[in-house]
Amino acid sequence: MPKILVIDDESSIRNTLKEILEYEKYEVAVAEDAEEALEQMASGPFEVILCDVKMPKMDGIELLDKIREADPDVAVVMISGHGTIDTAVEAIKKGAYDFIAKPLDLNRMLITIRNAMDKTQLTTETKVLKRKVSKTYDMIGESEAINRIKQMIERVAATDARVFITGENGTGKELVARWLHELSNRSKGPFIEVNCAAIPSELIESELFGHEKGSFTSAVKQKKGNFELASGGTIFLDEIGDMSLAAQAKVLRTLQENKITRVGGEKEINVDVRVVAATNKDIQNEIREGRFREDLYHRLSVILIHVPSLNERTEDIPLLAEHFLQQVLGEQSMPPKSFSTEAHKELQKIEWTGNIRELRNVVERLAILCDKEITGEDVQQFAQPLSSSRR
Repeated sequence: MPKILVIDDESSIRNTLKEILEYEKYEVAVAEDAEEALEQMASGPFEVILCDVKMPKMDGIELLDKIREADPDVAVVMISGHGTIDTAVEAIKKGAYDFIAKPLDLNRMLITIRNAMDKTQLTTETKVLKRKVSKTYDMIGESEAINRIKQMIERVAATDARVFITGENGTGKELVARWLHELSNRSKGPFIEVNCAAIPSELIESELFGHEKGSFTSAVKQKKGNFELASGGTIFLDEIGDMSLAAQAKVLRTLQENKITRVGGEKEINVDVRVVAATNKDIQNEIREGRFREDLYHRLSVILIHVPSLNERTEDIPLLAEHFLQQVLGEQSMPPKSFSTEAHKELQKIEWTGNIRELRNVVERLAILCDKEITGEDVQQFAQPLSSSRR
């Protein structure tokens, strides 16, 4: 049941509001002054606080600062019979959700409370989603290779140095790119991912640099490209080894001048963007074969990070398996399950051609098909049912 705290030095107003709000199915606590209000807040969180402005000892505006310190997310609605425009503006500036003058219009107050509840709920949901996202991108592992990558990221992230990431499919190159962004001074800016292998060669320039209306048949309106959208943040050029030579030339120019020109346009647009690129290809061979520009490679590879395959870091498999298991159980709302020691050993024997991505899928399969404890026999039976690939 949603909880509301009513703070007012007049007992008649406190009790009337309490009765009305309890009738509306809210759980209500009351306080006659700032000291009692802060004690009430210490005993449990509230979704909405109704706070009088004129009170003895400490007035509502001063109390508002204390409330914001104690709980930055709670929605505070200020109420006053002596309110002025200046008081209302000051309250809103200090973080109040709304300001309602006495005598209270009950319909307006109930609508304000419902809207404030929605705001508090959205704030909470956003925080939960952010935690889920951060957990999704946790860098799991204690192997020497992974620790080296973590140390490299910590050193490099705060700079604007371009980073070139190599490694097989499914090893976690995107994860490295995201951590470089999250730990950088650009973390509040956008992180724009471009899968160069998934975009047709005739559209890649439009995706990267945008286009003007009428620049080609389907260009019915102006469009900003990913370099423009990423300005102030990071652009991650995944699988850049699959980019056409024409697009490579334009990317090279952008890196040299920090400017882009939309397809069909003439105006140069300044962009402030950090570039992180990745490929699963042998880039030196691509350069020798003439499929990748050497000058672009040198522009991109200020910092080189190689992500090892899962088969090169088998000591991390138990940690990864446990992490993915808890993730799957949470997503699927399943009861607790665990791996036996033998199951971990069996997972370490598998030749992981799909790397971490494949391991995650296998863990999800085991979580669905197995009982409370996932055994070594379960791994043998279900991990690779179409193959007997073992080390």
